[in-house]
Amino acid sequence: MPEALVIVDFQNDFTPDGALAVPHGDEIAEKLNDLAASDRFDLVVATRDWHPPEHSSFAAQGGPWPPHCVAGTEGAELHPGLDAALVDVVVDKGTDPATEGYSGFDGTELATLLRDRGIDRVTVAGLATDYCVRATALDALQAGFAVTVDAAASRGIDPEGSAAALEEVRAAGGEVVGSSET
Repeated sequence: MPEALVIVDFQNDFTPDGALAVPHGDEIAEKLNDLAASDRFDLVVATRDWHPPEHSSFAAQGGPWPPHCVAGTEGAELHPGLDAALVDVVVDKGTDPATEGYSGFDGTELATLLRDRGIDRVTVAGLATDYCVRATALDALQAGFAVTVDAAASRGIDPEGSAAALEEVRAAGGEVVGSSET
């Protein structure tokens, strides 16, 4: 069964010292690289928030978040701990200023890309478990892909929210492997 690894939003702004840091977010780099380097995956995709400066999720526009992952900034770049040579495709999301863009499937060609490559199973990992990892996994299930979330290669903002997100993925038919937090 052809499988893809989807690395969600492992970006500078979501790691320590970033604009919207996920606690211990940088600690998953080695796990992500090990997964990406394995022979298990036929395709490795990295998603990244790539927001316009006036994105609706930013507090100045009435949203819940500080400005983060603004397109073209250092904060929006993939974290240097991720071996970019292991990534086959980068998918930018959150480019529409009017939508949250939590999911790697929201407003992108990710589903088409996966289907065109014959992928029917995805493993999702990255940042943040309780937001973008959750949304990407649920949308992958909705799109008909078999889904595994690697919790050991993911980190969330809130431990309780992360646990609830993983349970929601399980309840929707996904599989969760690995320990969720340090």
